[in-house]
Amino acid sequence: MREHPPELVDLAERQQQIVTRTQLLAAGFDDMYLYRQTRRGLWQRVLPATYALVTGTLTEEQRRISAALYAGPDAQLTGLAALMWYGFRYSPRSTDVHLILPHHMRRRSAGHAVIARALQLDHRARRTALYPVCSPARAVVDAARDLRQLRPVRATVAEAVQRGFTDLVSLDEEIRRARRSRTALIRKAFAEIADGTRSAPETELRECLAGSRLLPEVLWNPTLWAANGARLPTPDGYLRDVAVALEVDSREYHISPEDWARTLDRHNQLSRQGVLVLHFTPAQIRREPGRVRRTVEDACAARHGLGTATGIRAEPAVGGC
Repeated sequence: MREHPPELVDLAERQQQIVTRTQLLAAGFDDMYLYRQTRRGLWQRVLPATYALVTGTLTEEQRRISAALYAGPDAQLTGLAALMWYGFRYSPRSTDVHLILPHHMRRRSAGHAVIARALQLDHRARRTALYPVCSPARAVVDAARDLRQLRPVRATVAEAVQRGFTDLVSLDEEIRRARRSRTALIRKAFAEIADGTRSAPETELRECLAGSRLLPEVLWNPTLWAANGARLPTPDGYLRDVAVALEVDSREYHISPEDWARTLDRHNQLSRQGVLVLHFTPAQIRREPGRVRRTVEDACAARHGLGTATGIRAEPAVGGC
């Protein structure tokens, strides 16, 4: 078998065994040799004019590299592929690799490389050794524009803010840039986050309780102060007229393990001040919204007038941060 020249070996190693036809021709091979190698099963053609010098299933990184090499040096990784690169945990998974190109270029989608032309590339894109990656804010908005259900959009936007990948200002800028082009879902999710809710389950709890005609106003992630001026823990939701706190308990959405212990500590601190703390899981909110709503309504009815008695002062969250 013909040995690969050292420069091709080094190039293939840097590109995780993914190379283009142009690179192979520059290394001294011809199209007939490429054809024989793929026909024998020694190489595989993974995209047009793009080859893997190994067999088997490509890794996520190899898929990204091959898509970027196929799209060309001006392409930027975006959407779900970029979110996976950043390490998002709760965004949907996809084997497709989405990239954006300058609007004047005519490269078409092929295989797992999904290409869109953009009037503006991301000036905040991060450069890696082999391809640029759109900023988290741009990637979140681009991913949301391709999703068709509100729940994964909520989860993605909430994680982006919760884990510090981006902030509300940057997200707002990207939503405005995209204008009205398939942005209805992310506009709704963004408005919910900006209005005080922090996670997808909290938002679903908010929708669940919004249909009640019996409940007093619910403050989301408010700042609480005890009668003696001491700062109290911030619950997910709080009904100050009846001193009822709402907590969404989920290891999935309380990101670090320490958060679970802090949830229990918050319960005890609030209980000592006369607050009734109600706990719900995301599954309960999603599957039994009527029962969750009735539980809160019954608790409020039994505690009519107790909010003033606790002496707790509640301040609404500012800017959803």
